[in-house]
Amino acid sequence: MRLTIYTGILLASGFTCLTPAVAADPTGDWRVADEVANIRVAQCNGSMWGAVAWEKAPGGRDENNPDVSKKNRPTMGMPTLIDMKKKPGVDQWEGQVYNAKDGQLYSATITPVGADQLEIKGCVMGFLCGGETWTRVGPPIPASPANTAAKGGAPKTTGAAPKAAGTAAAAPAPATAAPKSAAAAKPGQKGVADVVGDICLLPEIAGFAH
Repeated sequence: MRLTIYTGILLASGFTCLTPAVAADPTGDWRVADEVANIRVAQCNGSMWGAVAWEKAPGGRDENNPDVSKKNRPTMGMPTLIDMKKKPGVDQWEGQVYNAKDGQLYSATITPVGADQLEIKGCVMGFLCGGETWTRVGPPIPASPANTAAKGGAPKTTGAAPKAAGTAAAAPAPATAAPKSAAAAKPGQKGVADVVGDICLLPEIAGFAH
């Protein structure tokens, strides 16, 4: 399957322009180990959620899901990190991770490692544990009333560090406007529209019963 595991077993590398102040922030876009997808992580209703925000080979379907009604579900925008709560006293969140490779949910934790890596660990029934590290490809997503991420065209990829989320463009935005996130940037996808945007507004996340 072209969208191998998005969750639970995944890469490393640098987004070194971030400062240590955001080292413990798991939000933003993360590239999975085999580089077939980016996962966008945002805080929604007090929990961390992740969803597929970019695919190297578009058009994937959740064909391994045991729920027949979801087998034709597009993998783009599909939740992968589910309702992850922060653990007291540590920069770690725990909840569930969905593995598109086998259609199973795993108990999991996510832990920021420095500013540019996110460590994912998951287990089934307390065993069959595995883990990987994702690498950051977009800056943290700032908290806002809607956790808004840019829904327009993705910023062009250049050698320069991306602008911080919320940076004004030409004319200043109204004071009440929710900040946009540069997390829509996807290396190798210059000019491609961000079709996912704010993952907190995706039906499967917005409709989750807390």
